[in-house]
Amino acid sequence: MKKLILCILILGGILYMAHTNTNTSELKLIKELELLKPFVGKTFRGIMGDPKGEHSVDVQRWERILNGTSIRIMHSVDEGAYGGETILYWDKQEQRIAYYYFTTAGFITHGYMLVEEGKYIAFEKVDGNEQGISEVKSITVLNEDGSLTATSEYFKNGEWVEGHKIEYSLDMNAELKFK
Repeated sequence: MKKLILCILILGGILYMAHTNTNTSELKLIKELELLKPFVGKTFRGIMGDPKGEHSVDVQRWERILNGTSIRIMHSVDEGAYGGETILYWDKQEQRIAYYYFTTAGFITHGYMLVEEGKYIAFEKVDGNEQGISEVKSITVLNEDGSLTATSEYFKNGEWVEGHKIEYSLDMNAELKFK
């Protein structure tokens, strides 16, 4: 009986160490992406409002991929009515964080991100948007309580217009859904 208990304790210790080491390595990123580490491994649920007063729910999950050389953000709006996947990476030529965003609506964006005074500012070009949007500027702020606030503007039909505002809270149980 003592040997069985000892084996269980040793096995439990090995499993704990393996789990701890796996989680630590999952968050390791290349130095150029370290500024995004507060988001990685987390799922956020946000309430999105637009200038017309309409509301939607957005769920986004941030993951470390490709040995920490890139980050994937998957998101779904209103249980899969719309969604997308973003791949962020370090653009060596431009010396900045760049990304591609692929959507369920069939359009793609390409952009870059700057980090200034605690704000994550993204600029992107849009290809194939049926509503006439050709550029997007968004600002995300990581608040002290771990929540996020994101706002956007769209260059639509030749002029900048107000986009959406989203208040996200950390919700590790929120589910991404796609149809």
